[in-house]
Amino acid sequence: MPMSMTGFGRVETNAEDFSHVWEIRSVNNRFLDVKWRMPSVLRSLEARFDKLLRKGASRGRVDISLNVETRSAALLGVSLNTAQAGAMLDQLRSLAKEQGVDFAPDMNRLLSASHLWRDDSSEPDPRLAKSLEEGFLKALADWNDSRRVEGGELAKDLTTRFARLRVLAAAVGERVPVVLKDKQAATAERLTTLVAQAGMTFTEERLAQEVAVLADRLDVSEEITRLAAHLDRLDEAVAAKGEAGKRLDFLIQEAFREINTCGNKAQDVEVSRLTVDFKVELEKCREQVQNIE
Repeated sequence: MPMSMTGFGRVETNAEDFSHVWEIRSVNNRFLDVKWRMPSVLRSLEARFDKLLRKGASRGRVDISLNVETRSAALLGVSLNTAQAGAMLDQLRSLAKEQGVDFAPDMNRLLSASHLWRDDSSEPDPRLAKSLEEGFLKALADWNDSRRVEGGELAKDLTTRFARLRVLAAAVGERVPVVLKDKQAATAERLTTLVAQAGMTFTEERLAQEVAVLADRLDVSEEITRLAAHLDRLDEAVAAKGEAGKRLDFLIQEAFREINTCGNKAQDVEVSRLTVDFKVELEKCREQVQNIE
């Protein structure tokens, strides 16, 4: 069963001295494009998480965000530049005194001043790092579950549309022999009339050759056979495991080429109507396939 490129996953983890939330959102994209939003002090873990992501994703634009709250700076492997922070507070206190206003600093605001925090090590606390990885794996599982559900719905829709395409292709295949027979009869009658009006003779053998040339020009049996094969492969691709989007997209292009040739060759109003209906349905399939990984 194919997986959709559109999905969402979220996992929240709460511990005694820290909490974190992972969110993964994705939409369709031709290639795999990953955007990370993580606290700068945890950037050293990004490569590890990226490898985990790429084990189960091959296409799509994926936005990943991590929000971490800790009750101890040591967990992140950072320390506050107390000298600079103190100097800044002293300046603000002096300014407040000059202006004659009360000054009560909000120490929590220091947490958002990234330039005041120094990275003391390349890795955060091992316990936090382990919890982040476990949370990320759960978020990946949640994200993949949502993509799998969406992929199942897409597969059902495509299977239904492929069945309609088979009906339309069969109708074209049934109509073409009728068109060929009518055009052969009309051509033979027209040639016979023209020859008679010109006072010329026209052998049966020559007439048969002209009709044979017409039949060869209008014959779409090969196109119908290849079209049926493409529809079979479309059914197989949508039911197979693993990546299917690129294969489905290619097969749809091939099916479009064959049905377009049928419409051009047949030169019949009814066949033209059927091929237009086929193309419309095929375009709807293409739109759905754009969301499949």
